[in-house]
Amino acid sequence: MDPRIIIVLVVIAVISVTRLSQDNFAQITALQELIITPTPTPTLEPTPTPISLPTPSPTPEPTPTSTPKPTTTITPKPTSVPVSVNNTPPGSGYSRQSVKSDKGTFTVAIVSVDMGSTKVIVDTASSGDCSNDCPVLSLGEYVSRNGAYAGVNGSYFCPASYESCVGKTNSFDTLLMNKDKVYFNSDNNVFSTVPAVIFGYGTIRFVGQSLEWGRDTSADSVLANYPMLVQGGNIAYAGSGDGKLTSRGGRSFVGATGSTIYIGVVFSATVEESAYTLHAMGIQNALNLDDGGSTALWSGGYKVGPGRSLPNAILFVQR
Repeated sequence: MDPRIIIVLVVIAVISVTRLSQDNFAQITALQELIITPTPTPTLEPTPTPISLPTPSPTPEPTPTSTPKPTTTITPKPTSVPVSVNNTPPGSGYSRQSVKSDKGTFTVAIVSVDMGSTKVIVDTASSGDCSNDCPVLSLGEYVSRNGAYAGVNGSYFCPASYESCVGKTNSFDTLLMNKDKVYFNSDNNVFSTVPAVIFGYGTIRFVGQSLEWGRDTSADSVLANYPMLVQGGNIAYAGSGDGKLTSRGGRSFVGATGSTIYIGVVFSATVEESAYTLHAMGIQNALNLDDGGSTALWSGGYKVGPGRSLPNAILFVQR
């Protein structure tokens, strides 16, 4: 550049500066600082590059295995076989049947035998008269010791479990002759009017009063009890006010038609209903036996009972 021009420029600048007021001078000074002092550039920290972590795969929850519910096997309830109505007693052997009578329909357990092939005996636990603490046996024991194949409980007696029987436990009051031809209560005239059944060789006889027996020496055994249910084909008992006879329960009996003899139990019946039931079956003669807790019937095993132990029993023995 031309030196003369440079000089002129310098002069102009000096003059301009001189004319500046004090305030202008401060503004220029501030301006120079802005221009001259460089603004520090902030040091930028490097943005960390994110480390891409592997996205964890979620652990799958185990799918619950459904335990199969056990199949409930429904066992059908045993169908109770209805006892068919049959008013005819079995020709032989044991039967359980429903019998329709004028007093209602009743179930009967009954054993039927022919006296031509069977001996009927009365056995006693005691060997002679006994008035207290008399010996007793179960019906099964009577059957076993006599080699019998069937049997039924015998006459009324005074059980040891009854308070009223203190002093006369297991004793009985009615006439009886056992298989050994030993008499019991033969001097007890109080019960001489009680009905009885007499078993002989191939025969059976029912009498309305014990005194009618006459001590037939051909008899094998005799047992008296009450009441007579059927006699000569007619109902012999028409009821009474005795609560023991009018209550319902198992009613044991011994009966016969011709040479066929029956022992059995009429269930859930009064004595009167038992009489009507046996009459409806065509049984010609029948005598009531002990009942309640004494009720027991055996035919190759207990069909009813065993019941309480007994002072006497009626048994069927093969000839």
